[in-house]
Amino acid sequence: MSAAAAPRILVVSPNWIGDAVMAQPLLQLLRAARPDTPIDVLAPPPVAPVWRQMAEVDEVLQTPFRHGALQLRERWRYARLLRARGYDAAYVLPNTLKYALIPWLAGIPRRVGYKGESRHGLINVMHRDDTPPRPMVAFYAALAGAPGPLGAAPPRPALAVAPAQIAGACAGAGLDAGRPLLVFAPGAEFGAAKRWPAAHFAALARLALLAEPRRQVALLGSPKDEAVCAEVAAAAGGLAAVHNLAGRTSLAEAIALIAKAEAVVANDSGLLHIASALNRPVAALYGPTDPDHAPPFSDRSAAISLRLDCAPCRQRECPLGHQNCMRGIEPALVWRRLGELLSAPAG
Repeated sequence: MSAAAAPRILVVSPNWIGDAVMAQPLLQLLRAARPDTPIDVLAPPPVAPVWRQMAEVDEVLQTPFRHGALQLRERWRYARLLRARGYDAAYVLPNTLKYALIPWLAGIPRRVGYKGESRHGLINVMHRDDTPPRPMVAFYAALAGAPGPLGAAPPRPALAVAPAQIAGACAGAGLDAGRPLLVFAPGAEFGAAKRWPAAHFAALARLALLAEPRRQVALLGSPKDEAVCAEVAAAAGGLAAVHNLAGRTSLAEAIALIAKAEAVVANDSGLLHIASALNRPVAALYGPTDPDHAPPFSDRSAAISLRLDCAPCRQRECPLGHQNCMRGIEPALVWRRLGELLSAPAG
């Protein structure tokens, strides 16, 4: 890279889709502070499509590393490639040592992040999260300023999807773009405890189709969610209007279908936060996780939680064996809240 080339900013992505979405306001703040500086994002392949839907991102670089492996030699080689791109600042969002190594090895002079694991020296603008837990959006946005309390409330995450992308995703999924679309996200990467029962999702689908026979219901998720989505479809009675698309769309196509949706019903998952960032009406279902930590933030949203005494336990499986925090959320309650969202004025 020539000496006259303009400097760039590097953002090192979290490993989770939802966290990547909730980090987007950081990019809004960086762009506002340095409007002429290109922002690149270094992201794992499963998360990269989310960053490509952000207007502030100039280029997404996919990490070539295996999950969980240090691969010091590979990181050193990749850092040499980054050095040639001329970054003057890096924002390291994961709290691990191995991701902090890359900007340091690349010689990026300003390396911003949280204290994390043994990162003194690797991170030279060190933030500390010693306060009571903040919502994740504020947690990431704070890195745009000097270490210390965040001042004004951060902006809201925002993704953008082109109409052609929506049309292509509908055609590829066999959906009628002229009919209403309701999206369900029955999966949750963290564990079974976060999943609303498949029978409840099926009952909600029947209520939605009874109210509007032209409606289509799309079940979205990764290949890991195929089984639970198949269970929802079967419990719904094999209705033709219920489309099990789990594992049959790319993440970019799933994002486009969510952008098309009249509303989204989701467990606490990455697809929930994508729906919020697309400003779709969202009914979010919380059991073992805290609705105040990562709430939906669209104009029309409902965080539905029974707030039982045993919640939030933050466990992958219910330690008491009953999962009452999710089973107790009745489909009729969710349908009522969903109806309120659909009838409320936008904005």
